[in-house]
Amino acid sequence: MNEVIERAVGILSPLCGEYCKIGLILGSGLGEYAEKIENKRFVNYSELPGFPQSRVEGHKGRFVIGELFGKTVICMQGRFHYYEGYPQSQIALAVRVMKRLGVEKLLLTNAAGGVNLSFSPGDLMLISDHINFSGSHPLIGENDADFGPRFPDQTNVYDRELRERVRLAAKAAGVALQEGVYMMFSGPTFESPAEIVFARTIGASAVGMSTVPEAIAATHCGIKTIGISLITNMAAGILNQPLSHEEVQETAAIASEKFTKLVDRIVTDVF
Repeated sequence: MNEVIERAVGILSPLCGEYCKIGLILGSGLGEYAEKIENKRFVNYSELPGFPQSRVEGHKGRFVIGELFGKTVICMQGRFHYYEGYPQSQIALAVRVMKRLGVEKLLLTNAAGGVNLSFSPGDLMLISDHINFSGSHPLIGENDADFGPRFPDQTNVYDRELRERVRLAAKAAGVALQEGVYMMFSGPTFESPAEIVFARTIGASAVGMSTVPEAIAATHCGIKTIGISLITNMAAGILNQPLSHEEVQETAAIASEKFTKLVDRIVTDVF
């Protein structure tokens, strides 16, 4: 794994310069935000030896490096998923590459199903905490002490100080912001109605199939992290209608304006 990381860093580092302190990971239907980046430099995941590949519709599968509001950022335009067959240790690779490149703050975004009955499709949710119900973990295996401790604390995965600043940024941008706990299932099926009742009972506000491995890996290596879920649909059993990936993408497109406004504020005022 370390060889894969170091080869990727060797390819990406000349494109990042000295001050690439901000990382963005864009989820399903949200990848178009990367088009705002100026002076873009692209590296496809396929150009990085041994690196996982993103094969989900709506994920372009590349790093985008450039300037955003005068700050150098590295953005994943598409991510990897456990349900694609990758062990979560491989999902953590991109975060560890960002760490090696100097990233200090990371924004994770995803499309999620609403579990909280007060949510509506199109809402944005600030992640306050997560529940890992995927059945795996990105830190299983030998620990690399160069990245972090064997038993990392999970009390403040989604940084409290940054979350408070995101709330203020959302208010300044005029963007309504929900807040809640994100629960990760393995996928690739959408959750069953019974699983959604279970999720709500144990405290989840939204469900999805990503984000948690990256958040754990980021906390392990000392990157301050925040997460934003776009509620693209109400989860199974809440409404009398089937769920589909097409609905996820359609709702993401509709909500893109307020998502863009919020991320703009996060990059300028929070990071």
